[in-house]
Amino acid sequence: MLSKKQLDILRWPYTGKTALICDGAVRSGKTSVMSLSFVLWAMGQFDQCNFGLCGKTVASAERNIIQPLLGVTYFAQTGFALSYTRSDHVLTITRGERLNRFYVFGGRDESSYMLIQGVTLAGVLLDEAALMPRSFVEQSLARCSVHGAKLWFNCNPDVPEHWFRKEWLRKLAEKDATHLHFVMDDNPGLSPETKARYESMYSGVFYRRYVLGEWTAGDGLIYDMFNPEVQCYEDGERPVALYNVAARYIACDYGTANPFVLLDVYDDGETVWVDNEYRWDSKNMDRCGRQKTDGEYGKDFLRFMGDDPQRFCPAVVDPSAASFIAELTRLQVYVMPGDNDVLDGIRRVAALLHQGRIRIHRRCEGLVNELGSYAWDSKAAAMGVEKPVKSMDHGPDALRYFVNTCLPPWRYGEEG
Repeated sequence: MLSKKQLDILRWPYTGKTALICDGAVRSGKTSVMSLSFVLWAMGQFDQCNFGLCGKTVASAERNIIQPLLGVTYFAQTGFALSYTRSDHVLTITRGERLNRFYVFGGRDESSYMLIQGVTLAGVLLDEAALMPRSFVEQSLARCSVHGAKLWFNCNPDVPEHWFRKEWLRKLAEKDATHLHFVMDDNPGLSPETKARYESMYSGVFYRRYVLGEWTAGDGLIYDMFNPEVQCYEDGERPVALYNVAARYIACDYGTANPFVLLDVYDDGETVWVDNEYRWDSKNMDRCGRQKTDGEYGKDFLRFMGDDPQRFCPAVVDPSAASFIAELTRLQVYVMPGDNDVLDGIRRVAALLHQGRIRIHRRCEGLVNELGSYAWDSKAAAMGVEKPVKSMDHGPDALRYFVNTCLPPWRYGEEG
């Protein structure tokens, strides 16, 4: 059973419009039906042509588009054959003597547009379009030069002044585009329990975007759900067996002129416990007063980790800290370069804080103070860019590296 808006997606290719934009809440049934409609349209209208399937990364496109398509039983029942070659990132689909290829691309950063240069496409599906650089989106559209090509966009909302909203959603007639806005109730396959889980997962700006489907800007504190009175603990409140049963990590935000921060993190599979912190601020003349070398930071790391072999653990490090990663490697510390996706990381940390799944020892005064001060950059938001103010962010950055890198998606409410 499909909702009216999902049926509208299936009918859309035959309306004569050039572009389709579906935006709105998470889990609202946009992506799966759009992927199905895209393939059915492509296979019905073209032969021996190339198409683009684009996500923020190749991995996210495979997860959100390729894997669901391979599981659609309708294809096998109606004579379609689908084959995905992961090494080449190409989905080949045949029906009878008709054959088309669907190439998977990732639009993660400003250099990504080069990946799609040179290919001629008969259509492109951009999943998570608002998360892609404008250069990548525009290059993808420029490749659609086959007669009859159509453009398909799918996204969750971002800031109101985002370039995609200004250039596409506000210019539907000029772009010859159809806009379908989705909420969770537009997905008939979503159970009341799942809907309630997602509604309880987010707060603030993330609730308005991912549950209500609104284009809205973050304003004020980023982690406004953080309550030290509830989420901080003392020694006596720590689970007795935590050190024995939880996985330990040390998360690092590297700085030379800026503060250098280590967080001692224990993950029991349900709750993240930040049990201690180390902080060196060379600008603090009263407590520190000088910059340290990578060698000195390496020794500080080993002292912070301790000399009990049973409590040795990986380091999750700011991926830009190449020299410090090399120093830790020289010291035979296993290093996990942190995933530095800022906005995804902020959303994931916020979801865990909102659910009470991050607890912080009161002695981590720097992290506690920074979580209570970490704020959105209102000037950047007015220009269509969402980012935090680059101040009081060192502990939150280290925590974000850990969450982004070490926790599976289901822990913060995303599909795996």
